Amino acid sequence: MEQKERILKMYEMMYLIRKYEERVNSLFLQGILPGTIHQSLGQEACAVGMLFDLEANDYVVSTHRPAGHALAKGVPLRSMMAEMFGKSTGCCRGKGGSMHVGDIRVGMPPAIAIVGGGLPIAVGLGLACKMKGTDRVVICFFGDGASNEGAFHEALNGAAIWNLPVIFACENNLYAASTRVDKVMKIEHIAERASAYGIPSRIVDGMDVLKVNEEARMAIERARNGKGPTLLELKTYRFCGHSRTDSCRYRDKKEEEHWRSRDPIHNLRSHILQEHIADEESLQVLENQVLEDIEESVQYALSSPDPEPEEALKHVFYGE
Repeated sequence: MEQKERILKMYEMMYLIRKYEERVNSLFLQGILPGTIHQSLGQEACAVGMLFDLEANDYVVSTHRPAGHALAKGVPLRSMMAEMFGKSTGCCRGKGGSMHVGDIRVGMPPAIAIVGGGLPIAVGLGLACKMKGTDRVVICFFGDGASNEGAFHEALNGAAIWNLPVIFACENNLYAASTRVDKVMKIEHIAERASAYGIPSRIVDGMDVLKVNEEARMAIERARNGKGPTLLELKTYRFCGHSRTDSCRYRDKKEEEHWRSRDPIHNLRSHILQEHIADEESLQVLENQVLEDIEESVQYALSSPDPEPEEALKHVFYGE
């Protein structure tokens, strides 16, 4: 794929993620959508840049904010939207909701909402890939708050000593819920912690999809070639609150304005036009198609059947 085509594909996916989440939020505010939502508006470059060059049989492990990761990994839009409505056609048959989307058929186990909970699971997946002698890799997303959990340190140490094909992608959006990162750690960069485990790390502009993708490709190649794990700290920002009830009163307005001026989608769109990768008319055609696809997925979800009561007892592990 030529670079111009890659850039357009990245833009299309980021635009899809943004408009999908905006539509889900609108449906939720109208009282049409059940459950709760944790959105990633502003962080689209992290999802798309990290996952763009993964193979279909590689894995991604996500968090309570998983929509962008799921769409970027290839979870079908229709099944994503159906899952939001708790329908039987959802990617988790209506049992997961917004915090647990996934589809193992495209290499994404259902997302793990426990803060830091996905880190050891990613290491387990990486260990399985290595023990089976495959060249598969695992990308594990987590936030700045998760880097203060014990699971983070255990996972990095395990991946390091076993030389596992795991890329740890920290989406540092400065806030763990409402707690600013500089209130809970003395170091300036989470990436500094990698040195304690003897693995390489990089600090990346998480608002620039091309820079994220460049670092991701190097980390993926390194992991695929048996050279072990990497920690990437993606400096990013969520434009929305932590969850549906968060009005962000704890954030400085100038800080918000600064990060909004670095909107990864708007800035990539400007780059595309300035570099003559595509013209305005072509981009509008692309964007209109995305919006049509989203609306079609809403209608699909609304017309899908609810799960039968007995479905609650299916696909459940029963211990002795």
